[in-house]
Amino acid sequence: MDFGKHTMVRPGSRAHLSRRDPADTYGVHRNDKAQEKTLRRLRELQHLLYADKRYALLIVLQGRDAAGKDGTIRHVMSGVNPQGCEVTSFKQPSNVELAHDYLWRIHRAVPALGNIGIFNRSHYEDVLIARVHRLVPDEVWKKRYRQINDFERMLHENGVTILKFFLHISEEEQKRRFLKRMQDSARNWKLSLPDLEERQHWDNYTDAYEDALRKCSTEWAPWHIVPSDHKWFRNQVIAQLTVKALDAMRLKYPAPTVDISKVVLE
Repeated sequence: MDFGKHTMVRPGSRAHLSRRDPADTYGVHRNDKAQEKTLRRLRELQHLLYADKRYALLIVLQGRDAAGKDGTIRHVMSGVNPQGCEVTSFKQPSNVELAHDYLWRIHRAVPALGNIGIFNRSHYEDVLIARVHRLVPDEVWKKRYRQINDFERMLHENGVTILKFFLHISEEEQKRRFLKRMQDSARNWKLSLPDLEERQHWDNYTDAYEDALRKCSTEWAPWHIVPSDHKWFRNQVIAQLTVKALDAMRLKYPAPTVDISKVVLE
């Protein structure tokens, strides 16, 4: 199945998150063998990307707390070579970052040609949390949609393929995951009071996400809304779409830098 037909937000169209079932699997059943085959192909393509060095892949993961950004990275990228893959988690900006424009720290983390870069949260926080919590005036964050589109277009035109995934979970599933996390000593350290308090702003975040998905899903960097109540399905969708994006690059190994036919080993 081509998951992209179901998940992609067509440029200019509304996301309508309330009409998208976070528990949907598009009629697909869990198949661990098929998923492992996809992950093997991803490992092969990452090796090709690293050797080719004509392109880079940037994966943007956005979603509410407990949507599974960390879990997606652990599973989908479980077998790639860390030498050619880097994860950047964007937390509260430092004083140095605040002294620059909001895209400065983002651009510094864009992957080099030949690499995969993964953003755990991203520049979209500047039209999400900044909007919901009124961290900047309305006239400031409203201009950022255009600025983000221009920034992503520049990256695209310079060899960076951008995959943007919104991990779509239900309010009930988030509550279930929070409760499960609270009971697990290996994971409850991840909980924070602000994470729990953000549930009070569920509807405001829905409005903010829908605007970002509509205004910043472009031909060069479309958004994908991934049903994420089922972790296995979330991972399968993202792995398949990542493989599809790498396949589309038509990667190839470069020619040897020496004439191998003339090399003689003593």
